[in-house]
Amino acid sequence: MDRQVGGEVSDGPVVGLQTVVLQMEGLSCSCEAQLVEKKVRSLAGIGSADADGISQQLKVSYDPALTNVQDIIRSVAETGVNASLVKKTKVRSTWWREKQQLALFGTAVLILVAVGIRFLSDAPMLAVNIIYVLAVVVGVFYPARKALIALRNLTPTIHLLMLIGAGGAMALGMWQESAILIFVYSLGDVLESYAVDKARGALRSLADLVPKEALVRRGENQVTIAVEDIGVGDVVIVRPGERIPMDGKVAVGSSYVDQAAVTGESIPARKEAGDEVFAGTMNQNGSLEIEVDRPASETMLSKIICSVEEAQAKKTSYQRFSDAFGKYYTPAMFVLGVLVAVIPPLFFAQPWHPFLLRGLVVFVVSCSCGLALSVPVAVVASMANAARHGTLFKGGAYIETVSHLRAIAFDKTGTLTIGRPEVTDIRAFGSMTEDELLRMVGVIESRSAHPIAAAIVRRAREEESLDAIAVDAFEETSGLGISAVVGGRGYLVGNPRLQEESGVEISAEIRAAIAGLEDEGKTVVVVAREKSIVGLVAVADKVRPGAKDALERLQRAGVRTIMLSGDNELCARAVAAQVGVDEYHAQLLPTDKVELLKKLRDKYRLVGMVGDGINDAPAMAVSDVGIAMGAAGTDIAVEAGDVVLMSDDLEKVGYLRELSSRAARAIKQNIAISMANVAFMVVMALLGYLGLVTGLLLNEGSALFVILNALRLLGWRGNLVPVPSSMSGDELVPAADS
Repeated sequence: MDRQVGGEVSDGPVVGLQTVVLQMEGLSCSCEAQLVEKKVRSLAGIGSADADGISQQLKVSYDPALTNVQDIIRSVAETGVNASLVKKTKVRSTWWREKQQLALFGTAVLILVAVGIRFLSDAPMLAVNIIYVLAVVVGVFYPARKALIALRNLTPTIHLLMLIGAGGAMALGMWQESAILIFVYSLGDVLESYAVDKARGALRSLADLVPKEALVRRGENQVTIAVEDIGVGDVVIVRPGERIPMDGKVAVGSSYVDQAAVTGESIPARKEAGDEVFAGTMNQNGSLEIEVDRPASETMLSKIICSVEEAQAKKTSYQRFSDAFGKYYTPAMFVLGVLVAVIPPLFFAQPWHPFLLRGLVVFVVSCSCGLALSVPVAVVASMANAARHGTLFKGGAYIETVSHLRAIAFDKTGTLTIGRPEVTDIRAFGSMTEDELLRMVGVIESRSAHPIAAAIVRRAREEESLDAIAVDAFEETSGLGISAVVGGRGYLVGNPRLQEESGVEISAEIRAAIAGLEDEGKTVVVVAREKSIVGLVAVADKVRPGAKDALERLQRAGVRTIMLSGDNELCARAVAAQVGVDEYHAQLLPTDKVELLKKLRDKYRLVGMVGDGINDAPAMAVSDVGIAMGAAGTDIAVEAGDVVLMSDDLEKVGYLRELSSRAARAIKQNIAISMANVAFMVVMALLGYLGLVTGLLLNEGSALFVILNALRLLGWRGNLVPVPSSMSGDELVPAADS
């Protein structure tokens, strides 16, 4: 996968190519984005160039042997757009200092003056028309330079088309229409920019959660320094009501911390010494001293922001369609406008004035702004909504895919269950006592990172049975268990399948004991020494709070729910019954899960996979959408999933499905309305029933409509039910090897 964070340069997917993401300023329409791409691609050594008008980012793959970043930046500057490597927080000036808005204000004043003079005085029309000309001159002050650049590059941008429309109207003696045309264009552009900025601002506001300064302990003193100057190992002091400035671990104190900005959890979590906290979260009622464990550029909140910004480059099929349509539609309409203006008068003896006017109208409606904005604004609004709720889409394409999922597979352990199993039974056979069994199994399992191993080790430590015994040999087989040599004797610790495949005989009496424990919903670890069974250790997990409700929400949306487990049939059936999945599959090795996911994709066409992003990475990779859960504090999970849930709240899977469906619906509405408006404007323009100002009003009105329709996604709350991270399930379930 390519890596690009801000202006950093990284290796591209093709050998020899590097990828850079530049931040642009001043990109105002899809036609202009195409001009930027065209200009950059004309450089030697460019593999690809993709400009996005919403995020104002340019992603370029290039051969450093043939070109460099500065050449790319200079090439972008030739289009009238500024680009830079370093993302700087832009302090927006007040509205009257913005050139475009000042020009809009001047144009409006001059038009009102002209109208007033015409109707309230006896001044000659020449004076009124001169004021209209001044209004046009003031109005085109902002787009004129970009229009000339577009003309020089033979690319019909909205600026060039408006300049031709206004100039043509004046040539036809339509002074008032020309001034109003420029005013409506400028007003629509300002309103569109404001609305798009609102969508972008929803993402930028995440960065504002981190304070600019923090109180740091330096020896016996406390000093206030800039957050970017805080280093790993520093201790920051956070008082009640302040936001935590850096990721780290609580060194001193205890408090409740509102983590909604990172995990989306609406209920504050209690933090004590040793607990992890995140930058941007709110300390509520206690004073905390936090030891910083990562720099400001690598905090979890920074990763969230970077992930969402990078995700905007991954376009949906709808966006690829609208981009392709705009690429051919605008030039085709430009040519059509010329033909409409000159063919009838030249070859059919028609009067020039009405057909020149029709041609100008075609020019005015030939930039499909509404269609160009219909998809990206909805994608950004959806990503912003998701980020506010502690969830990340790694690309707009995944929003589209999630909206069409027919089935979602869930890993059992750590996903449908809490993932913190506990030892419930210890049974020793032969000469080995239960204490000896726990001690030996604890020593062997201490080398494993599996949740079941962690449960056994915790119990051994609680019983003070974990001795420093040397393990001479250790081998762990995923989905089966462990073979080890301790004190010169061989041990097998795992499920019954491991024992059978290793040639260990399991007596009918022990099989009955195993079956009895499994009937109680427990996972059984069988321990053999020198090919003889010496004991059983039973472990059970708890169903995750809200799991059943979360699955029911998906089922109501028509999504089939499937549980994947490495445990035996009895244990898997017990969990499946408690959470209410539509189907379950048991005794699956990691490779079995991968093969099963392939079969499920053949059956249901689009299948998602929910897991922790660590043990389930292979299965998630073959699904259509991998959803990594509980990623807060886990960099691996953030990297593994196509969609990332920062908390362990399964309810958010249903929320994501509904948000994606709403986004897809808004996108389809926007595209349909934009296409219908385009068809209507073209037909009416060709028939001569559409005036210059009316055509522009319809064009700009369509763009504003699709933006506002997409922005509704920002406010959708999703009916999420708060589930505190500290809650525990009530029922014991098998802690499977899943």
